[in-house]
Amino acid sequence: MYKTLEEAVSIIQSDSNIFIQTAAAAPQQLIKAMTARAHELSNITLYQMHTEGEAPYANPEYADIFHTNCFFIGGNLRKAVQEGRAQYIPVFLSEIPALFRSKTIPIDYALAHVSPPDKHGFCSLGVSVDIAPAALESAKHIIAQVNPNMPRTHGGGFIHMSKIEAMVEVNDKIHEVEIDPPDSDTRKIAENVSSLIEDGATLQMGIGSIPNAVLGMLGNHKRLGIHTEMFSDGIIDLIESGVITGEMKKIRQYKVVSGFMLGTDRLYKFVHDNPVIDMQDIGYVNDTHIIRQNPKVTAINSAVEVDLSGQICADSIGHKMYSGVGGQMDFMRGASLSVGGKPIIAMPSITAKGVSKIVSTLKPGAGVVTTRAHVHYIVTEHGIAHLYGKNLKERAKALINIAHPDHREQLDKEAFANIKNNRNLV
Repeated sequence: MYKTLEEAVSIIQSDSNIFIQTAAAAPQQLIKAMTARAHELSNITLYQMHTEGEAPYANPEYADIFHTNCFFIGGNLRKAVQEGRAQYIPVFLSEIPALFRSKTIPIDYALAHVSPPDKHGFCSLGVSVDIAPAALESAKHIIAQVNPNMPRTHGGGFIHMSKIEAMVEVNDKIHEVEIDPPDSDTRKIAENVSSLIEDGATLQMGIGSIPNAVLGMLGNHKRLGIHTEMFSDGIIDLIESGVITGEMKKIRQYKVVSGFMLGTDRLYKFVHDNPVIDMQDIGYVNDTHIIRQNPKVTAINSAVEVDLSGQICADSIGHKMYSGVGGQMDFMRGASLSVGGKPIIAMPSITAKGVSKIVSTLKPGAGVVTTRAHVHYIVTEHGIAHLYGKNLKERAKALINIAHPDHREQLDKEAFANIKNNRNLV
């Protein structure tokens, strides 16, 4: 069962579909060994969410061999997608496991990254459960790198070693991501978001400067819970200080429920064999029916741009694909249906180049991830726009009020022009 890297990847045959595990759990040694066999292979189709680390199979010289499909576009594949060497599959994160289990996307080989087997022979998928259980269940062959540095996380992410055809021992550090300290605008956004979070809320938030800054402002809150597709280091202090208890949750009370994590070594050590952490299949974590049962679900997501009617573009810059649908709609809808829930889009009012992220009309080709009918709160450093139940004219006014001051006059003019020309957008 234990093999060398070369022996393990030698079982991969041409004309196959291959799954690669997500984010910090991307099995880098197997990826490199598979890519090294490129000259022996043809017509390999890869399926993955975003991965951290290198993705050599997407290099131009392998474009005719490896055909990569992303359910979410990470930084290591963004250029390949934008240049046409890799492809993006639009799908709600909650529905990806069903694509594998229904054989809509059949998987021949799954490349995984697991902890060493325990005394019962079970390996943990560690920092990335998410879509992996479905891929591993449906795969004909499982190849895994076994790493003593992979945390053993509790929940639904275990696989027995008897189901793994080839196991390779590695001793790699788990990929780390550190968040820079927030700047003044980020702190203002976080202050505005934190003002919306009530005691006893169940939080969903991702990784990045805004979520991290929000978490840093919740030290005086009480009885918070976590049910989120992913999390990072920001939750540790809140758990240890007793702010996050999970006691008000209806689903998996007292547990931090998530699909995957991405952070520093401190996080990976914290979650190792920690029964508070409950890692589950993303089809469960992001199920709107499950999410809505928790009280005061407060979902905090971001956007590329927002138009004056409240349409949220979050996956592309015009026609240029940038990230993906992900779980935004799963949680925006789940939070909306939760008793006391609050779906929140939090973003800077302008880009790093000073371009307004609040626009009268989305760019041509922009993807609407969250529709104007689903949006509730938009937050920038300049305030909070509560759009739920508002008509189009009221929405436009509220959004212009939280736009960057340098752009408000122009947005006013464009809104007036739309009205004058009988356009029903505002």
